[in-house]
This record gives sequence, C-alpha cells and structure tokens, in this order.
Amino acid sequence: MRNKEAKNPDDHLILPTLISKESLGPMVRRGDDEWFAIVKWVIYGLLEAEEYGITKAHVDSMKATSQDPVVQRILGTTEDTGKLLGLDKDSMVRAIKTSGNYGEMFERNLGPSSAVKLPRGLNSLWN
Repeated sequence: MRNKEAKNPDDHLILPTLISKESLGPMVRRGDDEWFAIVKWVIYGLLEAEEYGITKAHVDSMKATSQDPVVQRILGTTEDTGKLLGLDKDSMVRAIKTSGNYGEMFERNLGPSSAVKLPRGLNSLWN
C-alpha cells in the first residue's frame, strides 16, 4: 500500500496551471434533500459572513452591537432565516464560532499559512 501523505509538504507544490473551474463542494447522500439544503445554506452564510467581516473572534460582539441589517439577518437578531430549514436563530452564530467564516476556513485548511500553502486565487470573494 502506498503512503499518500506528503511527509514534508515543503518538498511539494501545487502547479499554477488551471485544469478546470468547476465548483467543488461538500457532498451529501443522494435523497437527503433536507440535509443538502442545510449544508448549502450554511456555506452561503459562511461566505456572506466573510464578506461582511464577521469572524470567529468577534461574532458575539457583532451580534450584540451591529446596526447593519445584513449582519443582523446573518446572525439571527432580526430574522429567523433558519426556521424553514429546521434550524434556530443562532445556527449561523454557532457555525461561525465553530469554524470561522469561509475565508478563515480556507486559510486554516488550504491557504498560505497551512501545510498546503494554496493561494486563494479564483476562490477569493467576488468583490
């Protein structure tokens, strides 16, 4: 059995050649439409949290003080957007507290500070 783990990540590099641009994301079991909807909307929420500067470190203070209606919606202080998914108003707050926003997750797992050292590139926010 071959070892598929890079013993020394600095001995390897990801080539800059773009092979394809299809989106890759989490997968769920076929037929589990409710779970798929939850996974999809949590990812959207983590992307939007990054866009609005909501981070793991200060999600609680933003929830308590932000006057931005978008931040209030994301953090469940004005709307119950998770209700139709069977989630409570604090579901995005818990997701951000647990993993950080999308950018924080990318940096930790794939970004230049991680073992993979992958630049964000085309995966950056649109703005």
